[in-house]
Amino acid sequence: MDYRATLNLPQTSFNMKANLTQREPVFLKRWDKEDLYGQIQGKAAGKPLYILHDGPPYANGHIHLGTAFNKILKDIILKSRRMAGFDAPYIPGWDCHGLPIEHNVDLELGDKKNSIPKLSKRGACRKYAEKWIKTQKAEFKRLGVLGDWDRPYLTMDHAYEATIAREFNRFLLSGSVIRNKKPVYWCATCTTALAEAEVEYHDHRSPSIYVKFPVTEDFSDVCPALAGSDVSIVIWTTTPWTLPANLAVAFHPDFTYAAVAVEGETWILAQDRVVPFMTEVGIEKYTVTGTFSARDLENRHCRHPFLDRDSLLVLADYVTIDAGTGCVHTAPGHGVDDYQTGLRYGLDIFSPVDNEGVFTSEAGPYAGQRIPAVNKTINQDLHNLGLLIHQSDINHSYPHCWRCKKPVIYRATPQWFISMEINDLRARSLDCIKQVTWTPSWGMQRIYSMIEGRPDWCLSRQRSWGVPITIISCADCGEIVKSEALVHKIDQLFAKEGADAWFRHGIEDFLEPGTTCGKCGSMSFAKEEDILDVWFDSGVSHAAVCEEREELRSPADLYLEGSDQHRGWFHSALLTSVGTRGRAPYHGVLTHGYVVDGQGRKMSKSVGNVVAPGEVIEKFGAEILRLWVASEDYRDDVKVSDEILRQVADAYRKIRNTIRYMLGNLTDFDPDRHRLARRQLPELDRWALARYDELAARIVKAFERFEFHAVYQGLNYFCGTTMSAFYLDIIKDRLYASGSDSLPRRAAQTALYEILHGMLRLMSPILSFTAAEAWESLHGLTDRSSLTAGIFFAEFPVVNPEPVDQGMEQRWLQLIRLRAEITKALEIARRDKIIGHPLEAEVQLQVAGEMAEFITQEWRTIREIAIVSALCLKDDLGDDVFRSEEIEGLAIKVVQAPGQKCERCWTRSTTVGDDLHHPLICDRCAAVVGSLDTNREGQA
Repeated sequence: MDYRATLNLPQTSFNMKANLTQREPVFLKRWDKEDLYGQIQGKAAGKPLYILHDGPPYANGHIHLGTAFNKILKDIILKSRRMAGFDAPYIPGWDCHGLPIEHNVDLELGDKKNSIPKLSKRGACRKYAEKWIKTQKAEFKRLGVLGDWDRPYLTMDHAYEATIAREFNRFLLSGSVIRNKKPVYWCATCTTALAEAEVEYHDHRSPSIYVKFPVTEDFSDVCPALAGSDVSIVIWTTTPWTLPANLAVAFHPDFTYAAVAVEGETWILAQDRVVPFMTEVGIEKYTVTGTFSARDLENRHCRHPFLDRDSLLVLADYVTIDAGTGCVHTAPGHGVDDYQTGLRYGLDIFSPVDNEGVFTSEAGPYAGQRIPAVNKTINQDLHNLGLLIHQSDINHSYPHCWRCKKPVIYRATPQWFISMEINDLRARSLDCIKQVTWTPSWGMQRIYSMIEGRPDWCLSRQRSWGVPITIISCADCGEIVKSEALVHKIDQLFAKEGADAWFRHGIEDFLEPGTTCGKCGSMSFAKEEDILDVWFDSGVSHAAVCEEREELRSPADLYLEGSDQHRGWFHSALLTSVGTRGRAPYHGVLTHGYVVDGQGRKMSKSVGNVVAPGEVIEKFGAEILRLWVASEDYRDDVKVSDEILRQVADAYRKIRNTIRYMLGNLTDFDPDRHRLARRQLPELDRWALARYDELAARIVKAFERFEFHAVYQGLNYFCGTTMSAFYLDIIKDRLYASGSDSLPRRAAQTALYEILHGMLRLMSPILSFTAAEAWESLHGLTDRSSLTAGIFFAEFPVVNPEPVDQGMEQRWLQLIRLRAEITKALEIARRDKIIGHPLEAEVQLQVAGEMAEFITQEWRTIREIAIVSALCLKDDLGDDVFRSEEIEGLAIKVVQAPGQKCERCWTRSTTVGDDLHHPLICDRCAAVVGSLDTNREGQA
C-alpha cells in the first residue's frame, strides 16, 4: 500500500518560487484596471482622516533609489494607517518649475535659447516636465505605491500657479515683501540668485593669502609702537577676487591687538594670532612692540592695497581668532556679515561683478576679467606691489550650485525678499516649531537653529520657467501697486491661463482703467520680470493642495522627506504657512537619511556605485525593495548594496516559505466549520497563539511609531525562529499523520489559521504583493473575485485583550530551554554517527532537583517537542553522556530507538508489525489508516 497517499501532505497554489518580477506587474495591471485605490477610498468614507502630504519630487530624470525609498516609506505608512482604521488618501505631486528643467531645455534648444520668445520657451519647459512626470509616475507605480495617480498635483497646473501668485500677494499686501540690494548666493553659470536650500556644500580648493593694507594716518595716539610711516594692517582671505570690493577692515572690540616689528615694518594683527600666523608664514624674527584695544581704531582709515581709496576701520563681533589675523577684510557687497557691517557704518553695498561673474568697470584694472580666474592676476599684482605676505592653497567646504555643481559667489544685487522680521515671521515660526512632533526628535533643534539664524528669504530668480513675482510698480518712483483689485485680476487670469498670463498680457489687462501711482501720481507702470524661488512653489502646497482637495485637510498630519528638507520643503512650507495663517502646515514631520552604498559612501556616477531602482526590481522584484526599506533604520543614512539586497531576499524567502507551509496545511480547513475555541486547544497551540498575540501588539505599536525596522525584525524572527524552527517543526507530525478531521489536527490548523490570517494583515503594508497573493490563496479568491474581498480592505488584527497566562509562560520558558539542550545532544549524536535523523533516536534523561519534578509533570509535552521516537527517564546514565551547562544536573544520552521505522510517519516504534493488515506501520498510523478504510467501505 502507498502509505504516502494516506498522509495529509501540504497542498497550495502559493508557489515556493515567488517569481516577483513576473507576478508583480500582473497584480499592478489588475489594481490599476479595477481602480483599487478608488475602491479603498470609497470604502473609507466616514473613517477618521489621516493626511500624509506628499513632498513633490522634481520632474526631471528617472527616479533614483533615494526617491524610491521615500515613496515606499510613505506607502508603508499610509497602508498601515488604513489597516488601523483610518481614511488615508494619498495625492502624489510633482515640482515642475525651476532651473534644472530650464537648464535642460536650454541644452536642447542650443543657440535658439537666446532668441526664442519667453512664452515659447516656457511651453518647451512644460512639455519637458510632462514627459518626465509620465516616466516617473510609471516608475513609482511599479513600486506598488497606491495613490490617486490619475489626479496628482502639479505645481505647473493653472489652479496651482494661481494659488502660488495668490499666496505671494498675501505676503505682499501684508508688507512682508521688500526689495533690497544685499548679498545673496549667485550662480554665475546659471546667472541667477539662489536660496540657501539651492546651495550644496562640497570640498573646494581655494587660494589662501595674507595681504598688507598700508596705514597712512598717524596711529601713535592708539599705541606709540604704531608711530612711523611703514605700518600695515594684515588681513587674510580665501577670495582674492573680492578685494576690489573692499571698503573696510573689521576688528573685534574686545580682542587685544599687537604691533609687531618685522624687518623694519610694523604689522597690526590680533595678539593671540601672532605666533600661529608667524609660524604659518615662516617668519622667525619678529618683535611684539606694543599692544592695544581696537576700539581706538574705529572710524580711522587705512589704504586699499591697489585701488586709490581708503578702507574704513570698523568693529564687529563676528571677528574670530580661530584662523587668520583677527583683522577681517570687509566687502559689504559680497558677504552677509560684511553687508550688516556696511549698513551699520553707512558704507556702499558695492559689488563690481556682473550677472556672469565678470568684473565691471568699477573694478578698475580688473574690469572685464572673470572670477575666480582673476585670483591669480590679483595675487601676482599684490606680490609685485610688495603687499602679499604669504600665499598657499586650502581645501575647505564651499557652497556650490545645486544644479550645475559649480562654486557660487555672494553678490549684492537688487532682489525681492520676504522679511524675517516684519510681522515677526521669525519669532512666530520658532514658536510654531515647538508645537510640531519631530521624528527623529533632533529634527526640531535642526530646523529651529536654521530659522533662528537665517537671513531674509530671497524670492527672486532671473529665469523664465516659473511663476512670476506678480508686482507692478510705478515706472517713475518705484512705488508698488498694492490693491485687492489687482490681486483679484491676477487670480482670475492665472486660474484661466496659468502663469503664462503674466507674460501674455500687457499691464493694462491687470490694472483698473485710470490707475495712478499713489505716491507720485504717475500713470506709467512696469511689470516685474523675475520669477519666484521654486521653494515658494512647493512651500505653498498646503494651500494649493491640502486646502483645495476635498479629501484632504490642513494642517496635514505628516510631512515626510529626507533630512535635507529641514532647509528645503519643511522650511519653506513652515514660513509660507506661518506668514499667512499663523500656524505650521503640519502636525508632525518625519525625516530619513540619505541612501548610500554598502561602505557608507555617497552614490556617484563617477565612483560607479549608483544602484538604480529599475535594476533592483528587474533582478529581485519591487517586494524586495520594499522589504529593504522596512529593514533599515531610516533615522541614519541607509546602506544598500547587492550583498545587502541578497540578505533581504533571503529573509523574504524564509517569510514566504513559512506562509506557504501554513497555507499548504490549511487546504482542507474551513474556519466556519473546523475552528476550535482557544480554550479547547492543546497548550502548545495556545503558546504559539500567545507568541502571535505578542507579535501583533508589538508590530501594531511599531507601525504607530514609524519603527518599520522593528516590524521587519519581528516578522523575520517570528517566521524563521518561533514558527519554522520550533512550532511548525513540532506540529508537522500532527498535521501530516493524524486523522484529517481529528481534534489534534484541527487544533493545529486553528492555530495556523489565526496566526496566518493576522500575520498577512500585519505584513501587508510592507510586503503588499505577497500579502495580497497569500490572502487570495487563504480565502480561495480568484481574478474574478471582487477586490473588496482582498487584503487592502482588511484591518489590523485586534490585540487579544485576555491577560497573559503567566504560569504557561514560565513553563514554556523552561520547556524551550530543555528542548535546546536535547537538540544539542542530538546534534552530537548525529556527528558521532549514532543516529542519522532525530526520529531514529531514543533520548534518555537523567536529572535531579526541581527540574526532575518539572520533567515528570511535563513528560508528554517534552516527548512531543523533542521530536524523537522515544524518551525515557533514567536514574544513572553513566559517564559517556552530554552534560548540560545551562541546566544544572541535567544529563542526556542518545541511543538508537527500539523497534522498526514506521513507513508512514517515520518514527521508530515497537508496535510496527502488530497490525496484521498494516504490518509496516505503527499502531497510531494503523488506527488512522484503518479509519480511512472504514470510511471508504461506508461510502461504498
